[in-house]
Amino acid sequence: MTSWRDRISKFSGKTRFVVSRIFIHLAGNEIAPMLGVLNRAAREAIAADGDLEVLGEGLVSVCQNLLQMSIYWQSAANEGDVLWDEGEAGDYVNELFTDSAQRYLSEVDPSQDEDNEPLSLPVTRNLVIMLTVAFTGESPDLENNLADAEALEYGLKALINLHYQEKLRAIQIHFSPAKLGDELNSEQLLLNFPELIPL
Repeated sequence: MTSWRDRISKFSGKTRFVVSRIFIHLAGNEIAPMLGVLNRAAREAIAADGDLEVLGEGLVSVCQNLLQMSIYWQSAANEGDVLWDEGEAGDYVNELFTDSAQRYLSEVDPSQDEDNEPLSLPVTRNLVIMLTVAFTGESPDLENNLADAEALEYGLKALINLHYQEKLRAIQIHFSPAKLGDELNSEQLLLNFPELIPL
């Protein structure tokens, strides 16, 4: 349902910006390949100097892999806001970026080369992925509560569609832990991601 403010702003021709962050917690012994997908997307984004098209392709790859790994989804959460000023939307994206980067072990080391990692590294059983986007227009599937497996599936598909519709204005992908060998235990999970709701 559109709010009174939404209708007035639409009538006055203002651009509607939506900033959204999704948290997805995966658990299990078989989630390590997802870290490879995430690190590859991060390296490609860094190499492309933040080119939005490259970031979007990385987001699509991450979302497609998440959809294939839905049996490992444990909990999720999302937050966001609708803004009518591009500067305010940019400020909110930066605020969420800073918050995501400060979460437990979510900083990516671009110099890390996973091909040279020893084979005896411990494998984390927990992985939290934080997807932050800003886009123009509306996406009901992302503007709902995504702490439900079906709603989360629709939300991830909506992110893919927004990329192909060229509506994305900002894309950030953070994940904890950020590399093979680091572990995220249950206590750290509760402490650093208190908003997660079991699916």
